[in-house]
Amino acid sequence: MILRSLASVAALLLGSAFLLFAGGMNGLLLPIRGEIEGFTAFSLGLLGTGWAIGYVAGCVATPWLVRRVGHVRAFGAMCALAAITVLASLLFLTPWVWIPTRGISGFCFAGAAMIVESWLSERADKNARGRIFGVYTMVNLAATTLGQLALTLGDPSGFVFFVVAAMVYCLALLPTAVSASQTPAPLTSVSLDLPALWRNSPIAVFSVFMVGTSNGAFGALAAVYASRLGLTLDEVAIFASVPLVAGALAQVPVGALSDRFDRRIVLIVVALLGLVADASFIAGIFTATQTILIASAVFGAAVFSMYPVIVAHANDHAAEGTGLQVSGGLLFVFGLGSIVGPSAAGLAMTSLGSSSLFWITGGAHGLLVLFALIRLRARAAVPQDEKIAFKASPLTRSTTPQTAALARKSRGGPRLKGSARGWGTLRTDQS
Repeated sequence: MILRSLASVAALLLGSAFLLFAGGMNGLLLPIRGEIEGFTAFSLGLLGTGWAIGYVAGCVATPWLVRRVGHVRAFGAMCALAAITVLASLLFLTPWVWIPTRGISGFCFAGAAMIVESWLSERADKNARGRIFGVYTMVNLAATTLGQLALTLGDPSGFVFFVVAAMVYCLALLPTAVSASQTPAPLTSVSLDLPALWRNSPIAVFSVFMVGTSNGAFGALAAVYASRLGLTLDEVAIFASVPLVAGALAQVPVGALSDRFDRRIVLIVVALLGLVADASFIAGIFTATQTILIASAVFGAAVFSMYPVIVAHANDHAAEGTGLQVSGGLLFVFGLGSIVGPSAAGLAMTSLGSSSLFWITGGAHGLLVLFALIRLRARAAVPQDEKIAFKASPLTRSTTPQTAALARKSRGGPRLKGSARGWGTLRTDQS
């Protein structure tokens, strides 16, 4: 049964794999090449800010674009434009071109991912959606990691990796272009109401912004930090990839703990683990490559497992049927944090040195812990029988509102309990 279901969506999974492979390669190539070209850490941080702005804009605008021109044309335009931005980055080796093209790339990446996920949701058998969502998540993680590690096979100072990334973006277009399936259901569009989100769960809104700040800073500048630490190209690629894998693996035990105990306490413990990793990088206590990679794994296990705990906690307090709105709203708040983090970290690294990257991430984790401790005194824990089941999620850098919709369908629809106290007008439009 599952093999038949996977066969029906194999083309879409392949298209998603191409998309994430190219995105992983391009995302790591630019900061490495920027270091070679002598770009400042601040300008490289702005690449991450540009990406986040474009990604958030893509999540907002893609449903309108699909409604206007259709799924296939919109997806083709996204992939083609993403390929063009990669090649433009090769032609114009200056941050003044790279920053806006990185924003366009983020817009295209978000839009293309949403369309693939919409198509996948339509094609997946309803009895196998949960397993297919799990396979989709692992395919995306593997593709991103392989895209980053592919940089170890050549010289990033040349043109080859730019061309390969552009070619793979174009390859991502083919599975949907030749698909004979019917047009998917309309994409999910979430209207954001921050006051309603805050009333539902202040700790979720504050924490997801802090996690966005931390993860955005690390995602944009980890390669720059590792390069300035003296690691080889192979080691830089591994340093950027290990946290992703560790974060994905950590979601299972962290999720199990959050289902059993107060999620806020679990979030505090995980954030404290992140602070330990932050402090180790700031102090420079690890100098051997192996120990640096272990520290990066600990960091990734902490920072990439917090987001799904935050979403689950917010949904614990949400009224029945509003889980998709909550998840989509938190995703946008995460995106706002991802806009702030890279530019702040880049400015700090330019002025104060490479280790100040972890002053930014550590500051975000410290503020998260302090606010969570305050909220522990202000609001009682959710009763055990009213908690929803924890659901591992894709790493937030590749998550869209359509991902949340697909994940909820894989669980058979909303199964939320809890009070509707304070929930406002946040809504989901199927347009």
